Amino acid sequence: MKTSVCIIGGGPSGLMLSQLLHLKGIANIVLERQSREYVLSRIRAGVLEHGFAELMREAQCGERMDREGEIHDGFFIAHEGQLDRVDLHKHSGGNSVVVYGQTELTRDLYEGRDRMKGQVIHNAEDVQPHDLTSDKPYVTYRDGDEIIRIDCDFVIGADGFHGVSRKSIPKDKITEYEKVYPFGWLGVLSRTPPVSPELVYAKHERGFALCSLRSQVLSRYYIQVPLTDNVEDWSDDAFWAELKRRLPAELAAKLVTGPSIEKSIAPLRSFVAEPMRYGRLFLAGDAAHIVPPTGARGLNSAASDIYYLYHAMLQHYQQGDSTGLDGYSAKALARVWKAQRFSWWMTTMLHTFPEAISYDQKLQQTDLAYLLSSEKALGSLAENYVGLPF
Repeated sequence: MKTSVCIIGGGPSGLMLSQLLHLKGIANIVLERQSREYVLSRIRAGVLEHGFAELMREAQCGERMDREGEIHDGFFIAHEGQLDRVDLHKHSGGNSVVVYGQTELTRDLYEGRDRMKGQVIHNAEDVQPHDLTSDKPYVTYRDGDEIIRIDCDFVIGADGFHGVSRKSIPKDKITEYEKVYPFGWLGVLSRTPPVSPELVYAKHERGFALCSLRSQVLSRYYIQVPLTDNVEDWSDDAFWAELKRRLPAELAAKLVTGPSIEKSIAPLRSFVAEPMRYGRLFLAGDAAHIVPPTGARGLNSAASDIYYLYHAMLQHYQQGDSTGLDGYSAKALARVWKAQRFSWWMTTMLHTFPEAISYDQKLQQTDLAYLLSSEKALGSLAENYVGLPF
């Protein structure tokens, strides 16, 4: 097979780039190791910055998002038994976020690829990029006993943190930065009405909690837990009881509980790989960077990578100009590190750290107090939360 762009990874990043390129007449093939059903079973973030929403519309996949997504102009911070609202619309100059589950977003992108008869190959085993520093790279994968080769101009690695793309770069050609946090998030999805019309970030001495939602009848809740905990350690009743302890009394009293549809523990880490290009291979999304979910930057950072790649590809194929491709890594990383800073700051301010000394705890309290008392600090939070310009 031959195509212009071979995209490794059929998650939202790979599918979005595939859809955008196809709309501009740039041939591409997506390779995904898992089945479509598996990809659509993953429960992930659902807060989309305004730039991401615009990109979905440009990809002609935003109709259901606009119809069913929840427009949020703010969120709450719970602390010391009280609730303070952060007005995103006011402090960001009129912007907001869209709450729309990643599973639904991915489904919309798949349907977009189906409408255009795009090539998305699932269950592609042993995917491997080759000759990345030549002008004729190619990718192989196994289908049963057959090895299939795809010749292409460029390879996009959108296959996540554990994917093959980043691992295909020689170790002396890449630098990795990582911070692992001493806790994880236990998340529960339940078919219950959300406790709040907007997200609630709760800081509590017992640990952080987050009240989120996917719709008016589907809620997503998280509590901070030690890394030594397992899902089996937490019954539904134990989870709801602990969540209530970490919320202000007025909110805990309104919490509607029910059986969990999905329950999992995710460790928190910050990670960046530099550069995001090696020859004809370009990394995007989790293949190049990971953030704690506290600031809702993970999926949104991936979207900015796709924005830069998409426009660089257009410049290359329509104008014969490779300036955008040459500058992709530096441009993407500049925004990635700002997202890293914001996510680290939100995580540090709102979580309970097991080894924190009393001095650290006082600074943490002061950081939150300053934030809630300063219009400029709230403006900085809002600007980052709704999304920095691409």
